[in-house]
Amino acid sequence: MSKTTGLGKGLSSLIPPKIDKKIISKDSEVLADDERVVQVSVAKIKANPHQPRSDFGYESMEELINSLKEYGILQPLILTASTDGYEVIAGERRLRAAQFLDFKTVPAVIRDIKEQQKLELALVENLQRKDLNPIEEAVAFQRLIDEFNLTQEEVAKRVGKNRSVVANTLRLLTLPSEIQKALINGKINYSTARIIAGLPPQERTKFFQKVLKQDLTVRAVEGQARKVVVKRHLRTTKDPNLAALEEKLQAALGTKVTIKKSGEAGQIVIDFYSGEELDNIITKIC
Repeated sequence: MSKTTGLGKGLSSLIPPKIDKKIISKDSEVLADDERVVQVSVAKIKANPHQPRSDFGYESMEELINSLKEYGILQPLILTASTDGYEVIAGERRLRAAQFLDFKTVPAVIRDIKEQQKLELALVENLQRKDLNPIEEAVAFQRLIDEFNLTQEEVAKRVGKNRSVVANTLRLLTLPSEIQKALINGKINYSTARIIAGLPPQERTKFFQKVLKQDLTVRAVEGQARKVVVKRHLRTTKDPNLAALEEKLQAALGTKVTIKKSGEAGQIVIDFYSGEELDNIITKIC
């Protein structure tokens, strides 16, 4: 796996998607209340004794450590008060990375554990309603992941949906605000937005504008999206032997793999789109 010190496509998944509160109605029940973020001494925070994750080795956290080193902690930890300090509700990987980097304090939100459980139930209940728009659903999914340390699989079980539905909905948060707003306002539908989210980031806005201008059907959108992918592939045609190796690695790891070669040296770039996918890849490799 390539070692990355900057924020590449893989590292971007370690930073929570930016939720534009201007897009969603102010009274939407899936939005987090404005809560006070405080700086808490790392020395006063204890790990969650019920944490199911056991692999916190440096290899499995290297990219998160690199991200924190360059950008700091962008998503506050969720803590609850204990007899001699605080205990982690969500954010243990961020805490361990901060400890590795000798951070003195970390940003955190302090919650009562009972109130935290009520919040989870409220979010799940909201997700089971039929009147949420896709962006509100994505925001609620993201909150369950960020604030309750849930995997996509666990979120799917709690709300009674397939994991693929949860994953596809979460990807909507990676779309530019303009496209998210168009989805909420009904200018495009969920299927079209999902197709756009599957395109390379630099192609999304241009493709979206084309969809609006030509008033394309979902089938036409799929066809046009395939053309975009094919054109990019033709521009980057590579040695068929390398392409075969990429396909072999992709089949083994269940994600996109790119091999970049220059002479006898090169890089293998493995894409992932969530912390859960990163853990699965590392498990397969190790």
